[in-house]
Amino acid sequence: MSDQLMNTKEVAEYLDIHEKQVYALIKSGRIPCTKVTGKWIFPKKFIDEWIEQNAKEGLKQARKKSSQISGAVLAAGSNDPVLDMLLTATKKAHSDFYIFSANTGSTEGLKALNSGMTDIALSHLYDAESGKYNIPYLGKYLPDVNPVVVNLFKRDIGFLYTKAKTGAVNNFESLTDANIRFINRQEGSGIRLLLDYYLAKEGISSEKITGYQNEVYTHFEVGLAIVSGEADVGIASAAISKLLGLSFLPITSECFDMILDQSTYFQPGVQSFIETLNAASFRSRVEKIGGYDFKDSGKILHSSH
Repeated sequence: MSDQLMNTKEVAEYLDIHEKQVYALIKSGRIPCTKVTGKWIFPKKFIDEWIEQNAKEGLKQARKKSSQISGAVLAAGSNDPVLDMLLTATKKAHSDFYIFSANTGSTEGLKALNSGMTDIALSHLYDAESGKYNIPYLGKYLPDVNPVVVNLFKRDIGFLYTKAKTGAVNNFESLTDANIRFINRQEGSGIRLLLDYYLAKEGISSEKITGYQNEVYTHFEVGLAIVSGEADVGIASAAISKLLGLSFLPITSECFDMILDQSTYFQPGVQSFIETLNAASFRSRVEKIGGYDFKDSGKILHSSH
């Protein structure tokens, strides 16, 4: 379809949800769309605005709707290919468990959790002062929640680029090269905060980076922008480099956690999610991808008292 218009399958892939969930969103009136010749059409511009500006209200409406569905859980925040695999594996192993997920970025996921608009926040926010992930942000973003932080996995994050740029991308300073086009993540995402931290640390102005203002919402979009030739380099997980055949230069290994209220942690759906995460069948499947550490997966890293 046109780059400006998407069908139900394309918008499902864009939002990283199942196509059936798109129809559920249509039915509940929670997603901007129109019907043309009997088919649902989604203007990309409106979808982007909906994600950025109306995600919170949409999640609130979803919570009301989900109260009618036994076992339904809402999640919002960051994304990862292994997370998508985990959601699918959980659904197969526990058919009575439903999870609706929105890619809002780590910061917005935490804000949504505090506002009661989601059950789970998915986050990987790095705190330079403590050198820790997520936990230092609990007081700032979750003043109204008794948070439990559960590690899902650790993942390798780095620069993605084509083989044609081998040798041209060595560090953050390389991004200022006039011949390098960068693809960025949206403001508030964990990757964006990580990038800005390193730029500030090394005294690099973002104005010198061609493409700094070009933003996408997922790791896959970063990789696809490079594969399609729209950009030369971006920052994403090692898994994306392997899935799309791109070169990878490591930057760091980060914690990808889920944060939720203590009362939510004991819900059957959440426990099914953790059970699947710790299952040998799931581990053996995703460990083949490489770039992930499951040593602390399912472990409670923080619990308020």
